[in-house]
Amino acid sequence: MRKTKTVYFGAGWFNEKQTKAYKDAMDALKTNPTIDFEDSYVPLDNQYKNIRVDKHPEYLHDIEWASATYQNDLIGIKSSDIMLGVYLPQEEDVGLGMELGYAKSCSKYILLVIPDEYYGKPINLMSWGVCDNVIKMSALKDFDFNNPRFGFYDGAVY
Repeated sequence: MRKTKTVYFGAGWFNEKQTKAYKDAMDALKTNPTIDFEDSYVPLDNQYKNIRVDKHPEYLHDIEWASATYQNDLIGIKSSDIMLGVYLPQEEDVGLGMELGYAKSCSKYILLVIPDEYYGKPINLMSWGVCDNVIKMSALKDFDFNNPRFGFYDGAVY
């Protein structure tokens, strides 16, 4: 299989659970033979002027940093083939919700990835409704991004 698809990597990194899911998804994508990882868009790696606010909280009030980082993320969604959202039930991420909605408005294929230990737990109606498929984290390394398909979620929606 050729590496032909790029993804926009939507994932939180604000607590221990999110950081673990972030790392697990990144590791799986890097080994997936259908992903052009080098040309994919990872927001955390594309902060304006390479300034990460988790390391430089003084930029939380910098309008230039915020505007440019936000606009670059929108460009990342528009220029990527697929929107991938790492989703943790019971931990709604407002940023991911916005990214999912924007990707839907851009007619992107949207894949939610849920860590295996949380798969099947209830997920938000809006996050479920906007996505085309929901898979377990363990399936991400073998997911065929060149041949994406619709799929249902084996869990409740609230």
